[in-house]
Amino acid sequence: MKGNIFKEKYLLFRAQNKDTDAFSQVYDLYVERIYRFIYFKVGTQEDAQDLTSEVFLKTWQYITDGNKVKNLNALFYKIARNLVIDYYRKATQKTELSIERDDLEQMQTVFDNVEKLEKKLQVESLAEKIRDLKDEYREVIILRFIEGMSINEMAQITEKKKGAVRITLFRALNALRSMIDEKTAK
Repeated sequence: MKGNIFKEKYLLFRAQNKDTDAFSQVYDLYVERIYRFIYFKVGTQEDAQDLTSEVFLKTWQYITDGNKVKNLNALFYKIARNLVIDYYRKATQKTELSIERDDLEQMQTVFDNVEKLEKKLQVESLAEKIRDLKDEYREVIILRFIEGMSINEMAQITEKKKGAVRITLFRALNALRSMIDEKTAK
């Protein structure tokens, strides 16, 4: 783990000196995670790909403009989060998170880690419930359980205090649990 931190810091140092090879290595380290984060928020592959590209472009510009970067991971997610917010601001109507049939296998893997779901139907049901949560709750669940981030990292990305992030996560999990219990009771 420490080796990765040192490698990232070294690559960041090189990227700040406009080393495109170093930034392409940073890209390789983060592209999959950032794409997945954005995809869960916007729901379409094309939009997620476009926004992911924009994240890396904005990050490159930010780094090469001489801005100080303390946490590269937080910077990527913060830029991604802001671009998703802008995406929804520009949309005339809020798009729903859609799960394409081709992506169900990938979703199965993700949700197995979160809830250790065993059946495809359970995956669809949980994804539907997460989609029905309000944006703030969906975001903390994705960051914590799909992206595997710490409360501290989540606080940096959302620009909230750690206590507020913990409370939001607690409320999000309770809301999700209530939705699941409600369906089970029917």
